[in-house]
Amino acid sequence: MPLSHNHWRKRWLSLHLYLGLSLGLVFVLAGLTGSLLVFYVELDEIINPQLQVSAALAEQEPQSYEAVFQALRQAHPQRSAAWRLEIPRHKQALLMARYYKPVEKAGLSFAPLIVWVNPYNAEVASSRFWGEFVMTWLFDLHYELLLDGAGKIVMAIVGVLLLILLFCGIYLWWPTSGKLRQALVIKRGASKPRFIFDLHKTSGIYGFVILLLLLLSGIILELPAVFKPAINYLSPLYQMEAKQINYQSDYSRITLDQAVAVATNRYPDALLRWIETPDSQIGSYRIVLYQQGEASVRFPKTTVWVDQYSGVVLSTRDPVTEQAGDTFMSWLHPLHNGEIAGMPGRWLIFVSGFIPAILYVTGIMRWLQKRRAQHLHKLKKAD
Repeated sequence: MPLSHNHWRKRWLSLHLYLGLSLGLVFVLAGLTGSLLVFYVELDEIINPQLQVSAALAEQEPQSYEAVFQALRQAHPQRSAAWRLEIPRHKQALLMARYYKPVEKAGLSFAPLIVWVNPYNAEVASSRFWGEFVMTWLFDLHYELLLDGAGKIVMAIVGVLLLILLFCGIYLWWPTSGKLRQALVIKRGASKPRFIFDLHKTSGIYGFVILLLLLLSGIILELPAVFKPAINYLSPLYQMEAKQINYQSDYSRITLDQAVAVATNRYPDALLRWIETPDSQIGSYRIVLYQQGEASVRFPKTTVWVDQYSGVVLSTRDPVTEQAGDTFMSWLHPLHNGEIAGMPGRWLIFVSGFIPAILYVTGIMRWLQKRRAQHLHKLKKAD
């Protein structure tokens, strides 16, 4: 005989319960840390006020990018590979530079050295490794549970299971005919058990779409190499062109400012965001700019590779002309942190990060209420 609706409902309810009890705390952790990371840069500046310059100093002309780079090299002479310089987001911010492969963190998948330089006097203000200060530690906790590469796999698997949990909740919530309005509101004047139940279901249903988008984007961001072949099959992804440099010993490197000028001449309406220096004698400058309409201002995709000796443009990447697959991949991170919708989007993601905590607490309370009710029922039957 086919299983009845009530039988299936009990099975889905058990699955929902066990997934919620076993993974709920991870869901809560990811939600709360994700809320904080929406304002990662702003919070880091609040926690570390020394990483800003005075208003008076900010009125001066900044030093050249080459002067900042030389300050980095002088402070860290043994680090000869590429540096990546992020252009300050406002006049009082320091310039942040990343050195991606410090020998002190060899073996870790991501632990760059972060150096802050005063752009007005080219003085190094701070040098710290990723993961050793609050906001980067929170990022690693959110992204990989402080487990490095293995944590990404764990979080991706957890994300898939949380998707199942989410759809279980929708199935259990789904109202019968004529009861949709009742299923969408918290009943006024209800008992405490009913209030907890209504708060749980309404938090889940109103947060469903945003939680679904966060989980899907998070899973792909955890393991992009797993998903890129399928996306590339559906819509070919950008392939970096070969950028060959013929080095000779008598060649001299052009300055960072000259490389930036070459790139901005190629995209005169774009905003400079990152400068990556050559990683060797045969490497090239990588200049990253933001064009109006790109999904992320901080991490745009417009890129110009410049020969470090001749200043010739070796290659470009223009996201405006890219296909759907690249657009999808470019949208993932700004969708995940809300940047894609500007400040309102960021606040929406910030608030949404508290929904897992509400669902977990109300779910636990509802479970305990049912257990007490079942226990009392057994006692009455025993009497």
